[in-house]
Amino acid sequence: MSKVILQLEALTCPSCLQKIESALAHQEGIEKSKVLFNSSKVKAEINPGKISAEEVARLVSKLGYEVKAVKVKEA
Repeated sequence: MSKVILQLEALTCPSCLQKIESALAHQEGIEKSKVLFNSSKVKAEINPGKISAEEVARLVSKLGYEVKAVKVKEA
């Protein structure tokens, strides 16, 4: 299990949070995720055998959000 933290460009509304959380919840390899609205961060626990941090970042980018930084912590 790895922990991924994405720093996003500022989120503008609560529906942004819901859109990202919903997309991540349905993605294979993402065990848990949470969007922190006030700090514009996404925290996710992933199975690195099924998905990479870069793929999580691409998924969030495809939703229309700019990913400014990606941090990975190996468990």
